[in-house]
Amino acid sequence: MITNTIKYVGVNDHKIDLFEGQYIVPNGMAYNSYIIEDTKTAVMDSVDINFAKEWLQNIENTLGNKAPDYLIISHMEPDHSSSITAFTNKYPDALVVATDKAFQMMQKFFETDFSARRLVVKEGDTLDLGEHKLSFITAPMVHWPEVMMTYDATDKVLFSADAFGKFGALDCEEDWACEARRYYIGIVGKYGVQVQSVLKKAAALDIQIICPLHGPVLKENLGYYLDLYNIWSSYGVESEGVLICYTSVYGNTKKAVNFLEEELKALGCPKVAVNDLARCDMAEAVEDAFRYGKIILATTTYNGSIFPFMHTFINELTERGFKNRKIGIIENGSWAPVAANTIKKMLENSKNLTFADTTVTIHSAVKTDTKEAIKNLAKEFI
Repeated sequence: MITNTIKYVGVNDHKIDLFEGQYIVPNGMAYNSYIIEDTKTAVMDSVDINFAKEWLQNIENTLGNKAPDYLIISHMEPDHSSSITAFTNKYPDALVVATDKAFQMMQKFFETDFSARRLVVKEGDTLDLGEHKLSFITAPMVHWPEVMMTYDATDKVLFSADAFGKFGALDCEEDWACEARRYYIGIVGKYGVQVQSVLKKAAALDIQIICPLHGPVLKENLGYYLDLYNIWSSYGVESEGVLICYTSVYGNTKKAVNFLEEELKALGCPKVAVNDLARCDMAEAVEDAFRYGKIILATTTYNGSIFPFMHTFINELTERGFKNRKIGIIENGSWAPVAANTIKKMLENSKNLTFADTTVTIHSAVKTDTKEAIKNLAKEFI
């Protein structure tokens, strides 16, 4: 129960291994759906088609023989929308409420736009359920173009679509920020400007509860979650420290990274986070790059470019609007090192990046001159 008249009817998915076909989710996912009971009854979003039967049973268990009047669709990604037809088949008199763009997508997904039973809404429109007065807030590109949020002025609840969501099923205990950050940076991170716009709209509302489409309902300390979203969407620095991301073929670049880590700690760096890009969860490394303000990239020259995992990592950053960071580079090359120039070229369109004065070049193995250069690089990051 969210409030006396808002109930949870979502489901947990522990069968999934990769969310959106790429993000590792060891604790599964939650597909959230809610019911607002009033003179008119509204169901907020559907769930993944694999859980349609369970979801419809949850609705029936909550409402009994009463049929809902509305199904409100916030977002058309299939993990939230693919059970719409199952709902409309079971409740043929219920209206489907969504934006015009969402109905266009329904036509593409289901070969119908529910023209005989649809209610198109836009920014500022309201829906009167009786005691509950719902208003709609469009949130284009957070993170699809049809997205809308719904605000219930009676219970002061924001149904936030994918915003404020996280990886993980609801029956698993885990820290919110870590998996919410990985979720946000991976899925929404490119659209910081759009998120900032929605946050400004939200600031004008009296919000006491946030009901996202993934993850737990947020009822306490909302300022904490809103502040993190503001940092993430403005590409600010969340945590002090230095992030080192590296690739190493035969271990020599790794030795340089280990020496750098020791130097940074000796100089009093509050936190040194290290990711071996060939072995870590790439999404975790990307998350860290948006978390810390100082990043050192260490990699080998490979086929006249850089090692594939580093190449992928930098692409992941630039695709998400990476900016506002200080960057250091360690390159390795036995005969023609080009990693530093390649990295700078890949990052040339990223805004407000400052590159360290020291670029460390390893010629095959770490030697005395390499260590001196690493010491100088470390001093630039304290």
